[in-house]
Amino acid sequence: MSKKVVSVYGYGRFGKLWADILSEDFQVKVFSRRGLKPDEVKAGIEVCDAEEIFDCDALFFCIAISSFEEVLEKARPFCKKETLFFDTCSVKVFPVSWMKKYLPSGSKIIATHPMFGPDSYPQVDRKLAMVMCNISVNTMMFNEWVRYFTAKSLQVELMTPEKHDEMTAYSQGITHYMGRVFADLQLHPTSIDTQGYKMLMEIMAQTCNDSWQLFLDLQRYNPYTEKMREDLQNSIERVNKTL
Repeated sequence: MSKKVVSVYGYGRFGKLWADILSEDFQVKVFSRRGLKPDEVKAGIEVCDAEEIFDCDALFFCIAISSFEEVLEKARPFCKKETLFFDTCSVKVFPVSWMKKYLPSGSKIIATHPMFGPDSYPQVDRKLAMVMCNISVNTMMFNEWVRYFTAKSLQVELMTPEKHDEMTAYSQGITHYMGRVFADLQLHPTSIDTQGYKMLMEIMAQTCNDSWQLFLDLQRYNPYTEKMREDLQNSIERVNKTL
């Protein structure tokens, strides 16, 4: 893949990680609505304003799910049809519908969900999963990016936005839900912890290290999480009835 100009819109914890990863291979530009100074980014990464960030070959939106539709609507005048657009949201159905609605007609779109964050990416033997959904690009271009992320030692999984959301409602969604439940219970380590309990503590620590907004977004913007919560509640009631 030849060196391209790749932009990252959003510079939170994940946006920073994503910009650093991409900067190993591309000329990277970043923008944050909170404002950024050059000394806040890695050497070689360019800080841009809200209009300049769209002057690129490819652009990754790394922003909160709940803010995505508003950002797309405001960015519409600056978006260029020749740009390849990616999202990195933890849900897929709603973000894809918003990109189709607000990006220029005929835009090239790839929906992604890197199934990791700043806490899990630094692992040595990672093979972390990354979901990719081909929304509106030709097969050659899509496969080019699949090969790129595979070369980054990521396990690329290809699926539809609907399949992604159905699967993650019962994996990521339930994990974050239970992590918050454990935190609400005020669970804490003891001097006689079993290995299983230690694993529960790790789940709580990992999920609660993410923002409360992410937790809300995972529950509110995945069309399958409501059923997950209903299934979970029904299972708890069935188990309780056996006691």
